[in-house]
Amino acid sequence: MSFPQPKPEVPQVPQHLLRTIDCQQGAVRAVRFNADGNYLLSCGSDKSLKLWSVSRGTLLKTYSGHGYEVLDADSSYDNSQLCSCSSDKTVILWDVATGQVTRKLRGHAGKVNCVQFNEEATVILSGSIDGTVRCWDTRSRKFDPIQILDEARDGVSSLKVSEHELLTGSVDGRVRRYDLRMGQLHVDFINSPITCVCFSADAQCILTSSLDSTIRLLDKSTGEMLGEYTGHTMKGYKLDCCLSSKDTHVLSCSEDGHIYCWDLVEGSLTLKLPVGKAVVQSLSFHPSETRLLTAMEGHIQVWGAEPDEQEDIVVVKQEVK
Repeated sequence: MSFPQPKPEVPQVPQHLLRTIDCQQGAVRAVRFNADGNYLLSCGSDKSLKLWSVSRGTLLKTYSGHGYEVLDADSSYDNSQLCSCSSDKTVILWDVATGQVTRKLRGHAGKVNCVQFNEEATVILSGSIDGTVRCWDTRSRKFDPIQILDEARDGVSSLKVSEHELLTGSVDGRVRRYDLRMGQLHVDFINSPITCVCFSADAQCILTSSLDSTIRLLDKSTGEMLGEYTGHTMKGYKLDCCLSSKDTHVLSCSEDGHIYCWDLVEGSLTLKLPVGKAVVQSLSFHPSETRLLTAMEGHIQVWGAEPDEQEDIVVVKQEVK
């Protein structure tokens, strides 16, 4: 009696380049998937924000209204609104369909590094080099923030929102987790300026990257260090790190032109993905699939676990010849 062969598992790491998008925005400061992963946002040094189809790599709309380079952006859960932040000290709320500016929010004293909606898209949270996080009500006609969090002693480089919790990383080397429901603040000290923070998908852990070229995985409730990931270079640039959608791998940008991917549990380097010869500025992992976006200079790369079917067809044609 013969048993059927087990199906080979789809690799959990995106390692095939599916397409490269020349976005013509100057340097791409940040690249982000939208809430469902069908679209992507690219933030350019040419003051523009662009919306693209991930599957086709086609430009859907350009949003112009910032006075200086765009540094971060986020999409609302229903894809009807976008928010973006810039070196011009402003945060802009956009209407996706019309491309018009719905609100332009001023109040930060310096460039705004990071921006995100809460889950209902009723509040925009923005973190700035001025050391504050400002919370803006998207439905109010008032132009003042509803709350200012000013505990950071240096610029806020990264923030993430998850339900009632806000996570911030600052150049003062501290990760701050605000429990907005309980009114509590938890601080973890990492002795190096922090460039990026994020929650794990199961909301039990915190991932941080810092300028000592180290990624750290912390237990959210105790602050205990669960893992350290090294090998990449991050010494002079604010670069992204993230977890894969199923929390199996840790990924990071690097100044040596690669994306580094480690096994979360073992801490071993699973993949060193060659993107190009310059600094990999930004990355974003698909919310549910094994897809990855990377940004280098004026281009965006879309990576998948397996080659696209269209690419397979091209290969077959070549073999027939």
